[in-house]
Amino acid sequence: MYEKLSDAANKLLREKSVNKNLSPYAFRDENAVRRRTDTHDADDFLRAPFVRDADKIINCPYFSRYADKTQVFSLVRNDDVSRRSLHVQLVSRIARTIGNALSLNHELIEAVALGHDIGHTPFGHAGERVLDEIYRERTGKRFFHNLHSVRVLDKIFPFNITLQTLDGILTHDGELPKAEYAPQKISAFSEFDERVNKSYTENGYLKSLTPSTMEAAVVRISDVIAYLGKDRQDAAKLGVTKESDFSATVIGDFNAEIINNLTVNVIENSLNKPYLMLDGAHFDGLKTALHENYAFIYNSPIVKEKTERILAPVMRKIYYRLLEDLEKSDRLSPVFTAHIDYVNQSRYKRDIPYEESPKDDIVADFIASMTDDYFISLFNALFKGHEYKIEYKDYF
Repeated sequence: MYEKLSDAANKLLREKSVNKNLSPYAFRDENAVRRRTDTHDADDFLRAPFVRDADKIINCPYFSRYADKTQVFSLVRNDDVSRRSLHVQLVSRIARTIGNALSLNHELIEAVALGHDIGHTPFGHAGERVLDEIYRERTGKRFFHNLHSVRVLDKIFPFNITLQTLDGILTHDGELPKAEYAPQKISAFSEFDERVNKSYTENGYLKSLTPSTMEAAVVRISDVIAYLGKDRQDAAKLGVTKESDFSATVIGDFNAEIINNLTVNVIENSLNKPYLMLDGAHFDGLKTALHENYAFIYNSPIVKEKTERILAPVMRKIYYRLLEDLEKSDRLSPVFTAHIDYVNQSRYKRDIPYEESPKDDIVADFIASMTDDYFISLFNALFKGHEYKIEYKDYF
């Protein structure tokens, strides 16, 4: 039973908000497109289309799992080191600041920001690379977290999210910054589905995509702004890097400077324009900083050693064990009790029952949904007496 505002209240509130003073380049609520026509998802003032999307995402069963997924540094107990939940909030905050200055649709911005990493694996990009390798060997298809975030919100939990939010999530890849983001508009789910299908099978295709709205472009640039300096801050806390490792550039030397200066430069160069833009000096500074983050943090022996020695073989063992349990229809296996049965508790309209999905998709879905701690606990439960020593770097 979903109560709604009366027609009179809706009319009064709409009249109050008619002068939102949105930019001519902002996406309008009335143009939002959903996959299914559903009276429950009908637009009203209280829950406009992208407010509804954000509510659906934040109530997704997987949203709370952001709190125990690695951002960069795995197997570390330190409350000051970022988890993915904090990263998502930082992206949302930065993106809303830019969107507000440019008079864009901040509710669409928030929905894309909240959902952009919901398909991310445990153990950050290291976990993503390992799962991609296994999944590609098995199916010929790729695993990317942004592509999987769409699958979580459109297939595993078919929430009937708008085309514009899903497209922003698909195209949010902050690993590929550009000096200019000019939206490539799409208007129908048929175009979006083609983008998704090509992303699974065509090498390089997903990286070539550009967001279809200014709001999604704002989230994309905010993604890199959010992690660039914060990852350096975390690396310094753990003794992985020191301030002198990094070059001084126009964007600044530490997190607060980097966020402020890139945010200001994007706004300064994008006002009253149908695209987002950084000037040459700031874009060069961004590229230099990102290159140095890879050299000194993401590809450092301290970060990669655990992945190469522990994560890759462990994830492979879990993957094939769960696949075997599916093939044997072992209903007592966690792939049924903790995943399929859990997903089926949610009442959504599906084209086919979830358990009829390809078995490799189900296994990849389950592994990607896991938090770091759950992944380790599951491995210890499935392979008692194993030879792998998985230990956290503790507080003391």
